[in-house]
Amino acid sequence: MQSVRVISACSSPHFLSTKGCMKEENPLPHRGPKFLKCLAPPLMAAVITLSSPVFSTTAALAQLADAQRGAALFHKTCIGCHDGGGNILQPGATLFMKDLQRNGVDTEEGIYGITYYGKGRMPGFGEKCTPRGQCTFGARLQDEEIKLLAEFVKSQADSGWPNVKSYGD
Repeated sequence: MQSVRVISACSSPHFLSTKGCMKEENPLPHRGPKFLKCLAPPLMAAVITLSSPVFSTTAALAQLADAQRGAALFHKTCIGCHDGGGNILQPGATLFMKDLQRNGVDTEEGIYGITYYGKGRMPGFGEKCTPRGQCTFGARLQDEEIKLLAEFVKSQADSGWPNVKSYGD
């Protein structure tokens, strides 16, 4: 039976071989702390890469892009009635957290449902919104667009609507 040998970049003289500059490590139980020292550099490189600002920044940029798309959709579709988080048709149905909570739609899912299917004077904007009289006569929104809107509205409601300006500003 042949034994298996593992090539290592470890610089410990205990594992040096006479074959060129490559070192061989015998995978027997005596590896101990020297073997762990060989693993430390690649593990640290992985940790540093995954926790680096560049890796985190990529995710943050994606979230920022989604927030901007949500804001643009809000300005295009919702601001006519909900300027600044208010409601020009039904003052008790604003997009401020106290009204969202009172009306039972203070989650992204609840906001998504109202935006998709409508309720009361609020028309639905979903592609498959029914009944027809409850839905907008304008352009319908795709599911992903309604999700972005719901995330944007929830985020703004959580912070008191500080970042939305009307077209007149």
